[in-house]
Amino acid sequence: MAQNSVIIIGKNRLAQEMLELSEAGGFEARIYPDAYAVAASSSLIIETYARDEAEKGEIIKRLDAQFPTSVIVTSCLGFSATRIASWTTRPERVVGFATFYPFKEKKVIELTPGLKTQEHALQEAETFFRALGKEPVRVKDAPGLIFPRILSLIINEAARSLDEGVARAEEIDVAMRLGVNYPSGPLRWGDQIGLDEVLAVLEGLRQETGDDRYRPAPLLKKMVLTGWLGESNGRGFYEHT
Repeated sequence: MAQNSVIIIGKNRLAQEMLELSEAGGFEARIYPDAYAVAASSSLIIETYARDEAEKGEIIKRLDAQFPTSVIVTSCLGFSATRIASWTTRPERVVGFATFYPFKEKKVIELTPGLKTQEHALQEAETFFRALGKEPVRVKDAPGLIFPRILSLIINEAARSLDEGVARAEEIDVAMRLGVNYPSGPLRWGDQIGLDEVLAVLEGLRQETGDDRYRPAPLLKKMVLTGWLGESNGRGFYEHT
């Protein structure tokens, strides 16, 4: 396996960003929409799927079988790294990461080990992200880690306020952007990230902790079920061209 190569799994905007950043960082990078299409090998695999447990589980199990020695760096937006690693026969090589689109402009990448993750796997993930110009930080294992978790809660509360008729979307966003100096209002921010990924974090935290404070707003769930995911497909809390 090539040491300066990386395989990226996903058909989302984050996976495409990972490809572009990897190539700019000097890696021989290849991207595949799912684990069934992989026709290369590498010592490092980046897996970016966030939501459905059955589908993500199948991806991880196939990667585990096909690449018995590769480090698997997997999105833990919706699941803890320990939970994801439990789907493999070699949990010591699984490292969790969490970030939201767009990734290019972010300076930090959050990484987390599962309970059985070995130090060498974490170090390989850190080396990779430093080559992409990011500063890795290690955080406690939980769905969503830090930034995605906190931001998802803010977006969820904004969605709840919208659903309850507290204010219109534009008014909520202006109030938060000007009132607390956010770079973007939470509803527009949610559209940029992708509402399905916001929902994945909330559902993962509620399943993991049983805490009702992570209960997704009914409006957010309905929009994801309808396919209104935000900028990625033209309709979320706002219409996008």
